[in-house]
Amino acid sequence: MNILMGVGNILRGDDGIGCYIAKNFKEKNWLSLDCGTAPENFTSIIRKNKPETLVIVDAADMGVNEGGFRVVSEEKIGSIGISTHNMPLSFLINYLKDSAEKIIFIGIQPKNIRDSEKISDELRKSAEEIMEILREGRLEEIETL
Repeated sequence: MNILMGVGNILRGDDGIGCYIAKNFKEKNWLSLDCGTAPENFTSIIRKNKPETLVIVDAADMGVNEGGFRVVSEEKIGSIGISTHNMPLSFLINYLKDSAEKIIFIGIQPKNIRDSEKISDELRKSAEEIMEILREGRLEEIETL
């Protein structure tokens, strides 16, 4: 089994992209969790299920084109601008290290993180592409930051 954790704030435009993906990604052998701004509240599910692959998706300021997405290495997570959360994602990933065979963080460059419930067209397009990559098991094709 694999688990997708969508993280973000749905009231801040593109910051809700991880939640959008989690709500819309339905696939056999995947458990999709919309974690909002408190992914730490879902750690017991991860630890209980011990997934083969844990994918965390969130908006992240990586200095790439709007809608661009990258796998962000553990070493670089602390140096990129990640949206508002109760706990830094680097702490979360460190806490979950022994609970999944592989943890992959996918950051998506936001266009708009102002107060809004609308996700930009660029990010919706990227979300569809990411969901297709997950469905087809092509995670290794995503460029690393």
